[in-house]
Amino acid sequence: MSIYDTLNPMQKEAVLHTDGPLLVLAGAGSGKTRVLTHRIAYLIEEKSINPWNILAITFTNKAAGEMRERVDRLVGFGADSIWVSTFHSSCVRILRRHIESLGYTTNFTIYDSDDQKTLMRHVLKGLDMDPKIYKDRAMLGFISTAKNELVTAVEFELNAGGDFRQKKVAQIYKEYQSQLKKNNALDFDDLIMKTVQLFQNNPEILDYYQERFKYIMVDEYQDTNTAQFKLISLLAGKYRNLCVVGDDDQSIYKFRGANIENILNFEKAYPGAKVIKLEQNYRSSQSILNAANEVIRHNRGRKDKTLWTANEEGPLVQFKQFDNASEEADAIVRDILNSSSDYQDCAVLYRTNAQSRLIEEKCLQHNVPYRMVGGVNFYQRKEIKDVLSYLKTIANAQDDLASLRIINVPKRGIGATSLGKVQAFASEHGFSVYDAFCRAKAVPGLGKTAEKVLKFTELIEDFRKRLEEETYSIHELIEDVLDETGYQKELEAEGEIEYQTRLENIEELINKAVSFEGEHEHPNLSEFLEEVALVADVDRMDDSENRVTLMTLHSAKGLEFPRVYLSGMEDGLFPSMMSISSDDKEDVEEERRLCYVGITRARDFLMMTAARQRMVNGETRYSKVSRFIDEIPDTLLDSNKLEPRLSAARTLDYDDSGLPWGKPKSSGRTSGVSSFGPGNNSYASKTSAPVSTPGFGKAFTVEKSASLNYKEGDRVSHVKFGEGEVLEIKDGGRDFEVTVQFDQAGVKKMFASFAKLKLVRV
Repeated sequence: MSIYDTLNPMQKEAVLHTDGPLLVLAGAGSGKTRVLTHRIAYLIEEKSINPWNILAITFTNKAAGEMRERVDRLVGFGADSIWVSTFHSSCVRILRRHIESLGYTTNFTIYDSDDQKTLMRHVLKGLDMDPKIYKDRAMLGFISTAKNELVTAVEFELNAGGDFRQKKVAQIYKEYQSQLKKNNALDFDDLIMKTVQLFQNNPEILDYYQERFKYIMVDEYQDTNTAQFKLISLLAGKYRNLCVVGDDDQSIYKFRGANIENILNFEKAYPGAKVIKLEQNYRSSQSILNAANEVIRHNRGRKDKTLWTANEEGPLVQFKQFDNASEEADAIVRDILNSSSDYQDCAVLYRTNAQSRLIEEKCLQHNVPYRMVGGVNFYQRKEIKDVLSYLKTIANAQDDLASLRIINVPKRGIGATSLGKVQAFASEHGFSVYDAFCRAKAVPGLGKTAEKVLKFTELIEDFRKRLEEETYSIHELIEDVLDETGYQKELEAEGEIEYQTRLENIEELINKAVSFEGEHEHPNLSEFLEEVALVADVDRMDDSENRVTLMTLHSAKGLEFPRVYLSGMEDGLFPSMMSISSDDKEDVEEERRLCYVGITRARDFLMMTAARQRMVNGETRYSKVSRFIDEIPDTLLDSNKLEPRLSAARTLDYDDSGLPWGKPKSSGRTSGVSSFGPGNNSYASKTSAPVSTPGFGKAFTVEKSASLNYKEGDRVSHVKFGEGEVLEIKDGGRDFEVTVQFDQAGVKKMFASFAKLKLVRV
């Protein structure tokens, strides 16, 4: 039997159609890479095309590597002559041979993001531009967008018209390009733009590559930008044997410059193009595909297609609505515990990075190992560590690491040399670094920098005085720190997307503070920092392969999991408020495509969840269920939109510290609600054998101590409950379960790794 007989009819048609332009609309999980690799094999084996006449382009090194491996297995001899690479890699190979015609030498340097920032700072300084107004990151963002649209510095200046700021950006763009040229360097956007210019200015070079690449294939075509579209159209202009594979329904990178019109208008750009739809899905159950089809059909700007599968019908997609975001996160983690799936088979997806905080905390509370993909642990993010360092310095001036972290954040013109003098002074006199800051005028050789240091300490002391007022809250302190230190202004200058993401994370920290204040009769800053430390301490966490994956929807594209939880399905969150309020209806359509991507990541089980109320920037806001849920007919959902408060269905008690304890109340099901109780052995029920999974992201799980330094009958202390006597210690498998009779708080049962009890020497 031929290898081509293993293809389904539509896949086979796409493989056998080799001449002329071809658009393969490949739905999620429809085997597009299989089509591309078999098509390459068919061209060589059956059509006798020379391997060196074939170019296959994709977006990432990982995807190119996987395609290369599969091509090598299928083709064998001659496979190494095929160009299988990313856009950027292909352009580098071309420019290394021909860039001299553009005034560069072939040993040009490629600048990475750090190099670009360094150069941009040099440019801004040379032009005497205020770096607080013209931030390096923002300027690089403007320039990158222009290059992706093939807009040169000269054209940018002409387009600026009378816009003062745009004219300034144009000036920066021109000088930036001038400095790159002087350094014989290109940035990543230049690689494609310069290759396009090379072909446009040198017909003989273009003709050489048109003859070289008579058959061109492009993967993920929906993600191409204007520059990439132009590059491919130039290369394919002579023979028109261009096959592009993609899915307009999975175009979710507009913010990176992707232009969905490239795939939607393919037939206009290439009249007479053949269009083949791959609609058979090999990944998901039909129930999941039914939900995906119903959501995406509400988009107007798309090519019509309907996914189907020969797989089993599978259970209905579940939709669960909870009273608040904390209960939502708790329910998701409990359901994972209660399922028969291994941890690595489960993924929790969310629209924004900030949503991970509650899910992370619930994973830690329930001892569920997890991996963060496309991000880091919530409390390890730069902006969160910055704000917490301010709070630590305000609460405890002895924390040298916190003080040193923020002394120049945002920038105050206090350099490393000056800090070295302060640290030496502190060490010599036995002071903390902050105490030395307060004595800045006494530090030898500090000079005018002393005044800058003292302004910082005056600000910290002012915050301390405000905390003495009973009505001054922790969340107000955080808001004032952001405002009065200039931290938020510095964030705003980073660029819209970067700012929005970091601000969302800080708002989530404010939410944490408000929740803490609501749970404590007399909340104070030290206790807040202690509670945060209990969930932020990752020093004792391992990298077990068997772990739940937490990731944003954008990071999930291209992946699949047997069991998926799609959280935060509320209007204003998903779709985002920004897209809902936008004048461009395409913004909501892109959000809908993102939802479609999320749904189609699931193979066997999908639960979509929402919260009636969610804290945003310290305020409780009520939200409607996402319009994307409403677009799925009730007959396709196992839904509880009118479910009573989850507390009535909880199966595991909590002590006041937020840690689970006690035995499950029920192991059955309550009406319309999953029984989230883990059962007596659920904490040890998952298989823990190592599995072969991608080595990306971070994993966190609590590591059980080999032994405890206290025993039954000993006096111990807890950061929140104070002192008490250990009544009982049980080995619970994953961790020791400790029962303590606290002097003030009564009897508490908790896990030793979380409780961090300290032996009291009597």
